Amino acid sequence: MHVALTGATGFLGLRLVRELLERHDSLTLLAHAGSGGALRRITRFFELTGAPAALITELPKRLRVVETDLSRPRIGLSSADFQRLADELDVIWHSAGNINLDDDLVKLRRVNVEGTRNVLALAAAGGRKPMVHHISTAFVAGARRDGVAYEDELDDALGFENAYERSKYEAEIMVREWSRTHGRPVVVLRPSILVSDLPPHPELPEHPLQFVDQIFRTVLCRLDMAGVGIAEGHRPVMRMTGSPHGHLNLLPVDHAASVMVRLASRQPSGCVDTYHVVHDHDVPVPVIVALLERLAPMRLELVEHRPYDLTPLEAAADLYPGFTPYLSHRRRFDDTRVRTLLGASLSGVHVDLDYLIAGVAAVEQPCPRAPFGPSHLDGDPLVPLEMR
Repeated sequence: MHVALTGATGFLGLRLVRELLERHDSLTLLAHAGSGGALRRITRFFELTGAPAALITELPKRLRVVETDLSRPRIGLSSADFQRLADELDVIWHSAGNINLDDDLVKLRRVNVEGTRNVLALAAAGGRKPMVHHISTAFVAGARRDGVAYEDELDDALGFENAYERSKYEAEIMVREWSRTHGRPVVVLRPSILVSDLPPHPELPEHPLQFVDQIFRTVLCRLDMAGVGIAEGHRPVMRMTGSPHGHLNLLPVDHAASVMVRLASRQPSGCVDTYHVVHDHDVPVPVIVALLERLAPMRLELVEHRPYDLTPLEAAADLYPGFTPYLSHRRRFDDTRVRTLLGASLSGVHVDLDYLIAGVAAVEQPCPRAPFGPSHLDGDPLVPLEMR
C-alpha cells in the first residue's frame, strides 16, 4: 500500500510518521519545496524521542521525500510528475496547515483552503482512487462557547473566534463537497488543542501552547525597551478576558496520532466520516492561568469584558487576541462515534499544570524580533508568523 503524508515535519505530522511506519513499509512525504532537510528533521525527532536505533537506520530507505508547494496547482509539480505521483498512491494523509490563529485570512486560506483543494485534486487524479484522511480541528465548531459540539455538525451560524477557525471550516466544506461530487469516502479527523510534556528543543517544532512563553518574553522585552520596568519581587496585576468556570480540551499529541491511525484503519462508510479526537477530561481555565503566571512575573486576573483602561503592561500583552476567547469557553466536544469504535480511548495521561509546564518550560533567550505564534509551515522550519 502506497501512503502519502503532508506536514510530516510538523508537531502532529512527526507523530503520524511514527505511527504510520508501524503499519506500512514505506511512506511518501510531500514536503514544502525548497525547505530541505525533511528527512534529517524526522531522523532527529526519532533520535530525541528514543526510537530504536534499527528504525532510525532504516528511515532513509522507508521514507521518500517529494518536494511540493500545496498552495499551487498540481501541488507545484509538472503535469507528468503530478500524474505519476497520483497514480502511485492508495492513501493520502493531509496534515499540513497554517494554525496561526491571528494570521490574515488570505494567508490562512492559501494553505488551509487552497492547499486542501490541491490535495483533493491529487486524490481525484489518481487511478487507484486513494483514500483521503483530512486533519481538521474540533474548533470548526466556531464561536459557540457553551453546550455540546457534535461530530456531524458543521455550520457557521454563530461565526468564528478567529480567521483560523473560518479557514478550517471552509476546508471541511470543500472536503464534503468533493466527497459528494466524486462519490468517494473521506475520513475527517478533528483534534482539539494538541500538547506535549516533551521539553522544548530547538530542533523540534513547537506545540500550539508554547507560544505563551514567547508572548510573555516579547511583553517583557517591549516594556524594557519602553523604559517600563517590573521591579524585582513585584508581581503586577494583568487583566485578561476569560471565565474562571471555563475549560479547554487539551490532548497529548502522541495519543492523538495513535487514535487517528487506529480510526483510519476502520472500514469507511462510503461518504464523510468525521471524528472528534479529544481528551476525556477538559483542563480548567484557572490551570491555564496558573501556567501563564509561572511563565511571567505577573498575576493574572480574569475579567468578563476587555478593560477599556488598559495599563501599559496590558496593552503590550495584547499580542494574540485569536486565543483569548478560548479562556471563556465552557463547551464540550462529543466523541460518541470514536468511543463506539475504539472504546473509551483514554489517553492515560492527566494533563495538569505540571504536564503543561514541562512542555513550555521557559528558557533564557534574547528578545524576539517580532511577536510569534506557533509556526509550522507545511511542517517546515519555524519562522515568525508562518505556520505548518
